[in-house]
Amino acid sequence: MENTSPSELANQLLAHCMEGTHWPEALIDRLTRDDATSALFGIVVERLSDLFEPRLCDAYAELFSEIIGHVLPDDLHGPHLLARYQRIRRVMPIQHGQARNVFVLSRVTLGADVAVTSIVLDAAKKAYPDAQIYFAGPQKSWELFAGDGRLEHIPVQYGRNASLGERLAVWPELREVVCRRRSIVIDPDSRLTQLGLLPICAEKDYCFFESRSYGYESHDSLVRLTQRWVAETLGVPDAKPYIEPMPMTTTLPEFATTVSLGVGENAAKRLPDPFEAELLKRVPRPVLIDKGAGGEEAERVERALAGAEGDVQVWEGSFAGFAGHIQRSRLFVGYDSAGCHVAAACAVPLVCIFAGYPSERMFERWRPTGDGPIRVIKVTPGVDPLQDVSAALHELTHN
Repeated sequence: MENTSPSELANQLLAHCMEGTHWPEALIDRLTRDDATSALFGIVVERLSDLFEPRLCDAYAELFSEIIGHVLPDDLHGPHLLARYQRIRRVMPIQHGQARNVFVLSRVTLGADVAVTSIVLDAAKKAYPDAQIYFAGPQKSWELFAGDGRLEHIPVQYGRNASLGERLAVWPELREVVCRRRSIVIDPDSRLTQLGLLPICAEKDYCFFESRSYGYESHDSLVRLTQRWVAETLGVPDAKPYIEPMPMTTTLPEFATTVSLGVGENAAKRLPDPFEAELLKRVPRPVLIDKGAGGEEAERVERALAGAEGDVQVWEGSFAGFAGHIQRSRLFVGYDSAGCHVAAACAVPLVCIFAGYPSERMFERWRPTGDGPIRVIKVTPGVDPLQDVSAALHELTHN
């Protein structure tokens, strides 16, 4: 096993989870080392989550409670974590009508914080008009809501490229911050708690949304499921996704089209060249295209720009700043990404190119949902989607 790569070991562990058989202790020991974190989360955790199946939620809870107990044996006990999880996953109304503080945990990824967490924030503000509402999460996510005067920020750093030990180190810090009298914590399936497994407060003060299995029988998106869940638990039937970044200081004009080629480090979501260059030729001018955080995405943007004509400008600032431009634009175009969820939340007409999804259920859950016109192009392997994209662009800009 020492000579087997972390990816191979992670696939072995995933097979045990999928088949419902228990895994060798040696697999857990090897995959909890720092050099295996990427494989553990990228192959095992993400696959178990992305399929949105209740039995795989059970498999994840059993697996990761054991992993946490293995890494933190002096602090947490795997079987106790699993027993607690079975209790807190039940959907029930929150009884804390007099709460002074409401802590809403970030989902960490930008798209999920718009599609899911923002709905919980909106519901919390309505359910607790006199309470202080806190958003606990990374700065990059907080910037999407920093202009909302009802919210305060609790900075929590969670590196998606951090080691397992570093990710679990968030637990004591978060627990210390949120354990206050007359307070509740709302956890929308956050990575900060490893999807509900890490206990950060008393169970009576904790409300958990297991988004991977909730409403399994339906074909609804996560936006619709979250709205349904906050209606059941918080009694708020009209919560909506939103963003409220700080007011813009940029002098850039309003754009006809905002474009993002970001794929959240998931290469399966993008289409091979020359798709992006051809896409950029077709969208209405003037255009603002996000260059992302640099690296591979920025290189792809540069290649797409090489053949572009007309008024095309590049955004190299924060994602929250770009989200503000999406909010003011007349059209958004991009891969399945945070930008699509921002456009949907702001009722901006959008074309979403949706590729690389491992199951139909994942497509159903993550498709952008909002009050504006939305055209989702489902990419079929081997089929060029440009014709469908062009038709969607024509429909949205000529009606």
